[in-house]
Amino acid sequence: MPVNETLSTYSDWTYGAAVSVYFFAAVFYLCEAAFGRAKTKQLVGAGAPVAGTAEDGTWTPGLVVREERSRAEKLGRMGAALTVLGALLQLSSLVLRGIATERAPWGNMYEYGSLLTFAAVATWLVLMRKFPVRKLGGFVLVPIVILMFLGGTVLYAEAAPVQPALQSYWLVVHVSVISVSSGILLVPGVASVLYLLKSSGRSRFYRLPDADVLDRVAYRSTVFAFPLFTIGIICGAIWAEAAWGRFWGWDPKETVAFVCWVVYAAYLHARATAGWRGRPAAWINALGFALNVFNLFFINLVTTGLHSYAGVG
Repeated sequence: MPVNETLSTYSDWTYGAAVSVYFFAAVFYLCEAAFGRAKTKQLVGAGAPVAGTAEDGTWTPGLVVREERSRAEKLGRMGAALTVLGALLQLSSLVLRGIATERAPWGNMYEYGSLLTFAAVATWLVLMRKFPVRKLGGFVLVPIVILMFLGGTVLYAEAAPVQPALQSYWLVVHVSVISVSSGILLVPGVASVLYLLKSSGRSRFYRLPDADVLDRVAYRSTVFAFPLFTIGIICGAIWAEAAWGRFWGWDPKETVAFVCWVVYAAYLHARATAGWRGRPAAWINALGFALNVFNLFFINLVTTGLHSYAGVG
């Protein structure tokens, strides 16, 4: 079927714009994390000096006070606004690519990576509303910007119809679920790595959120993503049986995906088991994060297998 080259071009432009917006958002987040200070409260209308800080609780009871936002906090809020803008641009890129090709816009490695990183950004936006973790935005967006830059350069593919083997409704179901769940799992991976740094006790990491907050972010997002990841693997097995005549063949992609599933299952079990909470569980989740990235790039680009022709799933 013909490809709408105009919409394809617009898709590429919005993708590039999203990468640029995410980059500046990451810079703003990192500035907030590096230069942020405690909020202050000040007497209203009295011209009095600062009554105390938000962290030491020293202001006098009964005084009418107001919060003063630091410049660093304002940068963090700008970073959050840019993240929303970048997510809208990236979603537009996916939609335009899908309309241009008249198929699901995740039929090659470039598109797959775009959907995966969009899922990670969307997850981060949700978590920012539920937890006081905005300062960590730079740590989340930096790897996303790197992944998207590689996707738009090294892995870029022109808009085109997918190969006959991928012209199946399972492309919509299996690849989308695996991509979204893998993208969500990037966020708890970053949170667990930061938890390990925070819980190390080194003073240089004092600006990171409390270790308990990082632990809850990692656990709750993994709890949400793990069932999706499981469904994606099951759908892939069903598709493999229909396409190749077997449910499982220990293809490199399948093997690493199964190892990832075992690691994340072990993390959830460890997180709920006394004696394994905290750093031991975080190390397991960090291992799952490393395997997830390894499966995304090394397995797709270096090894050969039944998944190699598509670079997806």
